[in-house]
Amino acid sequence: MSTKVAHLSSVHPAVDTRIGVKECRTLLQAGYDVVFICQHPTADIVNGVRIIPVPMRRGRPSRMLLGVWDVFRISVRERARVYHLHDAELLPIAPLLRLTGAKVVYDVHEDLPRQILSKHWLRRPLRRPLAWIAEVIEGLLARAATAIVAATPQIARRFPSDRTVIVQNFAMMEELALENPTPYHRREAMFVYIGAISAVRGVFEMLAAIALLPAELSPKLVLGGLLSHDALHQEMRRARGWLRSEYHGWQTRQQVAHHLDAARAGLLLIHPIRNYLESYPLKAFEYMAAGLPLIVSDFPLWREMFGDVGCALFVDPLDPDAVAKAMRWVLSNPADAERMGAKGRAAARARFNWQAEAAKLLSLYDHLLPQSNVHMITAQLGDA
Repeated sequence: MSTKVAHLSSVHPAVDTRIGVKECRTLLQAGYDVVFICQHPTADIVNGVRIIPVPMRRGRPSRMLLGVWDVFRISVRERARVYHLHDAELLPIAPLLRLTGAKVVYDVHEDLPRQILSKHWLRRPLRRPLAWIAEVIEGLLARAATAIVAATPQIARRFPSDRTVIVQNFAMMEELALENPTPYHRREAMFVYIGAISAVRGVFEMLAAIALLPAELSPKLVLGGLLSHDALHQEMRRARGWLRSEYHGWQTRQQVAHHLDAARAGLLLIHPIRNYLESYPLKAFEYMAAGLPLIVSDFPLWREMFGDVGCALFVDPLDPDAVAKAMRWVLSNPADAERMGAKGRAAARARFNWQAEAAKLLSLYDHLLPQSNVHMITAQLGDA
């Protein structure tokens, strides 16, 4: 019997790329018995991972109280050897899960204190003291975790180095590869954004920029991802560039690969909000893996990562004219744009790929479960 590992979330959906596509599938392929406990309508298999549903809770207070209890109650029934937590609001159950004899991993996707500083629904005078309180409480509760997994080096600095492993959210090269890719010179004048869609992630600047391109170019913007709130779709439809756009909603990984294969460049126009300035842009890595040049926000960290690669055009994300100018350059210089994409793909293969990060995750699990049955399975496979 293989060793059971349970990934837990009261916030992220079953289709979350970092959790379900990367971490859970990596562990599954290594021989672990992996389940993902999260809000979902029914028991399911998503991206090859078994989903154990918890009730769908609406509203932040209900999710943070009843939702956390739902996750804990169902998790204990699974009797896992490792519980891998993906939300700060689940930290209060970490000591209770440790009492079962299991190991507990806290996976820190975002810099919570910096997130709070950027929350528009919090009154501005409250943000700094609440961010400080959140940092203190998160640090105290995280002591109950056996290990910390940090998504970026910046996040890792906030936790004890002897218990923290950095597992960055890089792209899976093989996932976005198509058997017969479309030659770059034959593609439409299409630009793509795949990811969570919201105002602060630049959706209205993208729409405004595509509207500024000359009609004779037949420009098109393709958007794929979940909306931040229900009313956003109507707000997008009222934007000037909507008639040149297509919104596809959430996309499977195969659909993402086909959208990227049809595009001339990938867009990532996140606003310069403090929490995002030091974020690692997963979508940029996926664009690179697909061989697309990037049009991205001009953040110092992103210049540091991509500037020497030569795969990106950096723009002011709040300036649709600057974005449109970058789009026009891509369409006017297809050979140079294709070379930029090729440089990005080479860098993704050499530096920004999931394979190296997966090895760090598996090494952590080897450390947590040195006598697990996975080792016997791996040995048997090696002898076969």
